[in-house]
Amino acid sequence: MMKKMSIPTSKTSLVLFLCQIISALEVPLDSKLLEELSQPPTITQQSPKDYIVDPRENIVIQCEAKGKPPPSFSWTRNGTHFDIDKDAQVTMKPNSGTLVINIMNGGKAEAYEGVYQCTARNERGAAISNNIVIRPSRSPLWTKEKLEPNHVREGDSLVLHCRPPVGLPPPIIFWMDNAFQRLPQSERVSQGLNGDLYFSNVQPEDTREDYICYARFNHTQTIQQKQPISVKVFSTKPVTERQPVLLTPTGSTSTKVELRGNVLLLECIAAGLPTPVIRWIKEGGELPANRTFFENFKKTLKIIDVSEADSGNYKCTARNTLGSVHHVISVTVKAAPYWITAPRNLVLSPGEDGTLICRANGNPKPSISWLANGVPIAIAPEDPSRKVDGDTIIFSHVQERSSAVYQCNASNEYGYLLANAFVNVLAEPPRILTPANKLYQVIADSPALLDCAYFGSPKPEIEWFKGVKGSILRGNEYVFHDNGTLEIPVAQKNSAGTYTCVARNELGKIQNEVHLEIKDPTMIIKQPEYKVIQRYGQASFECIIKHDSTLLPTVTWLKDNDELPDDERFLVGKDNLTIMNVTDKDDGTYTCIVNTTLDSVSASAVLTVVAAPPTPAIIYARPNPPFDLELTGQLERSVELSWIPGDENNSPITNFVIEYEDALHEPGVWHYQTEVPGTQTTVQLKLSPYVNYSFRVIAVNKIGRSQPSEPSEQYLTKSASPDENPANVQGIGSEPDNLVITWEPLKGFQSNGPGLQYKVSWRQKDVDDEWTSVIVANVSKYIVSGTPTFVPYEVKVQALNDLGYAPEPSEVIGHSGEDLPMVAPGNVQVHVINSTLAKVHWDPVPLKTVRGHLQGYKVYYWKVQSLSRRSRRHVEKKILTFRGNKTFGMLPGLEPYSSYKLNVRVVNGKGEGPASPDKVFKTPEGVPSSPSFLKITNPTLDSLTLEWGSPTHPNGVLTSYTLKFQPINNTHELGPLVEIRIPANESSLILKNLNYSTRYKFYFNAQTSVGSGSQITEEAVTIMDEVQPLYPRIRNVTTAAAETYANISWEYEGPDHANFYVEYGVAGSKEDWKKEIVNGSRSFFVLKGLTPGTAYKVRVGAEGLSGFRSAEDVFETGPAMASRQVDIATQGWFIGLMCAVALLILILLIVCFIRRNKGGKYPVKEKEDAHADPEIQPMKEDDGTFGEYSDAEDHKPLKKGSRTPSDRTVKKEDSDDSLVDYGEGVNGQFNEDGSFIGQYSGKKEKEPAEGNESSEAPSPVNAMNSFV
Repeated sequence: MMKKMSIPTSKTSLVLFLCQIISALEVPLDSKLLEELSQPPTITQQSPKDYIVDPRENIVIQCEAKGKPPPSFSWTRNGTHFDIDKDAQVTMKPNSGTLVINIMNGGKAEAYEGVYQCTARNERGAAISNNIVIRPSRSPLWTKEKLEPNHVREGDSLVLHCRPPVGLPPPIIFWMDNAFQRLPQSERVSQGLNGDLYFSNVQPEDTREDYICYARFNHTQTIQQKQPISVKVFSTKPVTERQPVLLTPTGSTSTKVELRGNVLLLECIAAGLPTPVIRWIKEGGELPANRTFFENFKKTLKIIDVSEADSGNYKCTARNTLGSVHHVISVTVKAAPYWITAPRNLVLSPGEDGTLICRANGNPKPSISWLANGVPIAIAPEDPSRKVDGDTIIFSHVQERSSAVYQCNASNEYGYLLANAFVNVLAEPPRILTPANKLYQVIADSPALLDCAYFGSPKPEIEWFKGVKGSILRGNEYVFHDNGTLEIPVAQKNSAGTYTCVARNELGKIQNEVHLEIKDPTMIIKQPEYKVIQRYGQASFECIIKHDSTLLPTVTWLKDNDELPDDERFLVGKDNLTIMNVTDKDDGTYTCIVNTTLDSVSASAVLTVVAAPPTPAIIYARPNPPFDLELTGQLERSVELSWIPGDENNSPITNFVIEYEDALHEPGVWHYQTEVPGTQTTVQLKLSPYVNYSFRVIAVNKIGRSQPSEPSEQYLTKSASPDENPANVQGIGSEPDNLVITWEPLKGFQSNGPGLQYKVSWRQKDVDDEWTSVIVANVSKYIVSGTPTFVPYEVKVQALNDLGYAPEPSEVIGHSGEDLPMVAPGNVQVHVINSTLAKVHWDPVPLKTVRGHLQGYKVYYWKVQSLSRRSRRHVEKKILTFRGNKTFGMLPGLEPYSSYKLNVRVVNGKGEGPASPDKVFKTPEGVPSSPSFLKITNPTLDSLTLEWGSPTHPNGVLTSYTLKFQPINNTHELGPLVEIRIPANESSLILKNLNYSTRYKFYFNAQTSVGSGSQITEEAVTIMDEVQPLYPRIRNVTTAAAETYANISWEYEGPDHANFYVEYGVAGSKEDWKKEIVNGSRSFFVLKGLTPGTAYKVRVGAEGLSGFRSAEDVFETGPAMASRQVDIATQGWFIGLMCAVALLILILLIVCFIRRNKGGKYPVKEKEDAHADPEIQPMKEDDGTFGEYSDAEDHKPLKKGSRTPSDRTVKKEDSDDSLVDYGEGVNGQFNEDGSFIGQYSGKKEKEPAEGNESSEAPSPVNAMNSFV
């Protein structure tokens, strides 16, 4: 026995009450109106919940709010009142709640750590901010430790631990060497998520003493350096290969908890030789498409924007040729609270009802609590119009004293959400916001929309009148929108005039007049026409227009949908376009576009330019017609035809076509008989009885067909009974009580004789009945009357003539006439599948009631109204036809969050049956379309203003907007992503605390309760200097040239991290510029391989800055000189050889020989070795990751300055490329390898061979910028 369920009385009344709630008022965004209306406070801007501040700078805690009257502000700190008047270091900005804590003048950031909350209050209520946790950033020093060298056998694994100091926020870790070059990483060597450096197997080239871990603290803009780690790899032969072993994580399983919306990072790093390859899978499922990324040579699995569906077991497998090992990570996705429906502001009239709904989800499920004006609602002053029911507050019969700000708090162990929503009870007489006497102009036969924007509380009723004393407008010729707009769907000339809008409620009445003018449409009465013009001729296109006399038209000509070429040959007149001396490039489509302020029309024509006719050549033409046609061998059913071909005119005849004329039945009409190859001049033709034949022949070649030959003599065949019966016999009723029998009559020559008639026979099928027959003349149909409705008949038609009957015909099945179906489909049901698709079911009608061929069912459906806009529009019914005996169908393309009606009708060959009763159904909410626009304005040093438009298709009730943004550096790499939730009633936002001179990418979308819509993206840049932005430039390009080399230097002003290149070429040459990439971001470069005695042009550019280059500079290489000869006597092999020879000769001769060689040339190569090629010197990376770095001994951050030793010399192993290495100015000379050789002559002879670099100019290391 079923158990009967009962609903409590209180719950029943609640459900009934919710069904009767009146929708809240919408307040138009009219600035003047908003200034006059009282409004509770609304928090418009606040600092983030977790606010990490720079301890060296003033702390600014934002709290901005709006309201009428303007709100006052107060703060709590750690739950108690914060009296800012008692703290000299704390001030509040005027007309704002934003706090400024002065740290730069003696205050300490640590003293102001805590939890802050702002309250904005006026006479209508109080709004509160989130709890803002203030914490100063920290960048502690590295703990001193003694690091022992790592001695590792070749092929073994190794882990170099970084263990950075714990900072706030955590630092960014990277490994570099003593030359500040990033250590190369690969599948074998890579950095883990914890910052350690992992070697799957070490190789001899891994031996080095400068493995240095760096920690970069972004908030304090400093970099800490760990002491260098030494690794020495010793070799053992042979090297033992090993199967994979996981270095991290350890064991076979582990767990990971991540929050919804975050980035999930899973890591597996393995040791082994050969180097293992990592593969990832999700057990029992697939890795999410479009959100899964592999990083660190597939050792890291990255899944962005995780959700609960991403929970599960993730398995990583490390494999090499010797085996494999795997690890399973069990991932659980929890969720901080997120909005399903955030409470929205209510504007009500006295006596009205409304609700505040606060729905959130999370894992675990968040708890919901309410506050009124910042006070828990349980202890807040009572309001008899208010009733709290879980996540809903119900208001009934509100009064002006019911105005307040309510806070909804949704929280779980992972976080909380706080939303303010006010209830504003207003009693306002009607106001019309549309300007008085506004003039509207529309084109005849177009829609006219006359605005009457209004506001009042209670909501006013709107009426429209035409003329001063006109009656109220009603009827189908007008559409009245909920926003007060009057729509005239098809405006005619007589629609012009003055219209009056009247708004009234119980507090008053107001009216406004607008004026409508109807204009004649613009037309092109003579359009441009297609032209074929010979080259160098003249083309002219006309475009004559007719327009309203009060509108000023503009005529524009386009070529191929683009502007006309800037060419004096194109002459644009008042109503024509003329092209003089046309060329092949003038080919194309020319369009005349006529624009007025109200409409636009266009017309196009094609211009084809052709060449002049070629010189006459061999003439190829169609053949001449055959002649001398002759008939022979005449029989009753055949005859032979022969002919003589005509001239083929330089193109061989491919075939002959034979046609015949029946002078007895169709005189003057020629029919196709047959065709034969061009080599054949006779043919045997088949004939029909009782036809008076004549024949003619047509010759065909590649050029075309000849004229027909003269007809042959006539030949009349004998009569016979018909050989065949009529084709396409059908029996179809045209009325419910008849049967129309039709057939295709025989052609004249098919009659085979005179007196052609037809015997028509019929009988009802499946009934024991005799054939009924009638003989009719040579017609094509016969109507049988008095038949039952839609019953089957057997039908046949037989031909006969004076000589007899044709063979017995075959029978066909026909039906008497159909009638309209009698009943409508029953039991119509609609199942809404999603927001745009529904499935409709119905019961089939009995076949007897169809009374005809069942062709299918038609579903009529139409939209009644949108549930979000509450606006009715012109009903446009849509029809879907489902063929056959289907009893269901899908209704696609529905609009989300709308009310629809439908009915179903059965269809036969006669038409449609009655409609089923209208069925009403509603589509649920969907995701909205993208916001209509996103503009970014007012860039400053640290802020940008964002403005946006609501989605064109909200597809439901908008709950909020989501803004995500991230910085983009010069190499187009994306920085961390910041996400902000914005209430749905906002249309602008000021983003502050941004980095100066930084490009940001913004992603913006809207949400309904269903989810997020498609996003719109935009990019913008904060400025570098509020007085004048710094635009990048390269200047003072100078050159120092030798025979085949030139040293190029320049000065650069602009953003850091520019990557330079040098372009050069022979001066005065039209050849393309040659391009050389500069290694790093230095400001000099050596061009090699130049031709002696040649003038060159050179310029410098920066990668990533489109079109940004320096001015050109011109230099000339020196004249060609004799090749520098190497003295064989200074070569080691020669000295050795001479020593060997010296053993065989006298000692005296050896001594003399050695003395002679000591007078040889200066050993150049030793000098050159002291100056390494600038192209292979280690340079700073372009990413600009550091500028301050720590000394390995005292662990203190290095500041700006030089790394040159105190004796002002640069040792060979420490020097970087410098112009000093190559001499000064243009007087220096260069060796073939680019080294400077001026130091080897004259004054340089007394200087030592090494360490002689100039101390007057610093090396590039000295010029390295600090990271500020």
